[in-house]
Amino acid sequence: MTEIPTLDLGPYLAGDIDARERLAETLREIQQTIGFYVVENHGVPAEPIERAYAALEEFFALPLEEKLKLRIDQRSVGYIPARTTVYVTSKINVNTKPDLNETITLARERPADDPAIQQGLRFVGPNRWPEALPGFREAMLVYQDAMAKLGYAMLPLYARALELPADYFDPYFTEPMWWTRNAFYPAASPEENQFGISPHSDHGFITLLPLSDVPGLEILRPSGEWLAARPLNNGILVNTGEFLNRWSNGRFLATPHRVVSPEQDRYSMAMFFNPNAETLAVPLETCVTDEQPAAFEPVTMLEYMSWYIDRNYKRESGGTQD
Repeated sequence: MTEIPTLDLGPYLAGDIDARERLAETLREIQQTIGFYVVENHGVPAEPIERAYAALEEFFALPLEEKLKLRIDQRSVGYIPARTTVYVTSKINVNTKPDLNETITLARERPADDPAIQQGLRFVGPNRWPEALPGFREAMLVYQDAMAKLGYAMLPLYARALELPADYFDPYFTEPMWWTRNAFYPAASPEENQFGISPHSDHGFITLLPLSDVPGLEILRPSGEWLAARPLNNGILVNTGEFLNRWSNGRFLATPHRVVSPEQDRYSMAMFFNPNAETLAVPLETCVTDEQPAAFEPVTMLEYMSWYIDRNYKRESGGTQD
């Protein structure tokens, strides 16, 4: 495979059931082989993406002391300075050097009296916003809403790709734990075995990522070679996370990827489209056979996400790394 596959969602989103079934078959093949693909005609307008990218550029240009006012807290939402993550959970590389990117993570916006916020759950907010950038909040929330609509539209495709009823995943996304990891990758000279973000697999259900015009993201091919993600006008990259990998009993691949240090500044807005906190990933019946028995212990979305962040983030950035 020399290019990341592309799926046209247009006919499916227009209501063509036959198109849904054809897409599900193709999706099944992709998820069992390379685990990454690009969607086009996906219904997400370009304007919210462009506005959010512009807002991110303004945010990361703020003085460090301003950004540190929003430093990630015990609820795992907020600003993460550069060189404070090392993805030690990677299965394909011994990552030893801190990543060069800086990040602001934003949860799905909830009202202050939301039960999850009142309980003090991680990854649900409340979000904190930069006072110096009054338009930042609106730009990021409009972007999140647009991407969430795409995430919900993808659920029937994943259900059918796993030979399940089209509405199978709906009950698990009534109070989703999706959040966005909004990153700045500076043009910098890395040390040996150092990256913009080191080789890793994502933690969640699926990841939605508008393709950047600036190269840097690379995907591990089945051959063991790295494949660069090429820009595609208004294309959105989609991949499986480790939670869905467990839920599908390893059937859908959580493909490793990395960001090499770019030649010019690069921005990224990954939405981790995750189910409800209490969702339990018990290997699906359609993915368990005599030849492939259940290989994973059940775990909830909140438990897995907490384990993943704790292992890969330093203490000063919401994890437990020393």
